[in-house]
Amino acid sequence: MQARSLTCRDLVDFYLERIEAHQHLNLFTEVYPDAALQAAEEVDRKVNAGTAGPLAGLLLSIKDVICHEGHSLGASSDILDGFESLFTATALQRLLDLDAIVIGRNSCDEFAMGSSNENAAQGPARNPLDSDRVPGGSSGASAAAVAANLCHAALGSDTGGSVRQPASFCGVVGAKPTYGTISRYGLIAYASSFDQIGPITRSTADARLLLKYMSGYDPHDQTSSHTSIQIDSSRDQEKPLRIGYFPQ
Repeated sequence: MQARSLTCRDLVDFYLERIEAHQHLNLFTEVYPDAALQAAEEVDRKVNAGTAGPLAGLLLSIKDVICHEGHSLGASSDILDGFESLFTATALQRLLDLDAIVIGRNSCDEFAMGSSNENAAQGPARNPLDSDRVPGGSSGASAAAVAANLCHAALGSDTGGSVRQPASFCGVVGAKPTYGTISRYGLIAYASSFDQIGPITRSTADARLLLKYMSGYDPHDQTSSHTSIQIDSSRDQEKPLRIGYFPQ
């Protein structure tokens, strides 16, 4: 995009075609072609004017428990059929303000209560690595959408593993931020003292960026931290990284 060999409109067209071709995975409760294309045209204007934000061209999908003003919100349940968000979640708004684009919303275990993404009102989501297997949950469709390259990244929610477990099942990166790092405003609650919005990406670098831009105090959420995440990739070179794991 910086070299002007690719436009944001090109990206949206590409991903809309991929979503259409992968409907058998049953990952989206709704796709936003018109809104995404309109947003892409605005981003392209900003790119040409040199005023685009740092996330210009980033196409997001969001779990169906995250508010997006003017768009339906269902928590993958028939209970909320027809409900439309009256405002946008702070975490999402911060990314939109930097010119990210939402291409659609992903199904989840109903009201985010599950670990397989099989009990959504829209039916089970499929793992793109093996469509006979589950993608995990409750953010399973979000992780699967990233793994299937139907978007660049997705926003999920994690109460007891609902971002990390499906990311593991689908072979992508998922992070649950420390409580209070990211505002919960605009997230349908499951267990408010545990819930956190978290990124699902194909690289740790992308997860790093989204965490950085979503973090920080929000007056709408008094449990949010006043300290934003300060992420400097150069710090990785200062000392060897340590990885912890549980052997079977």
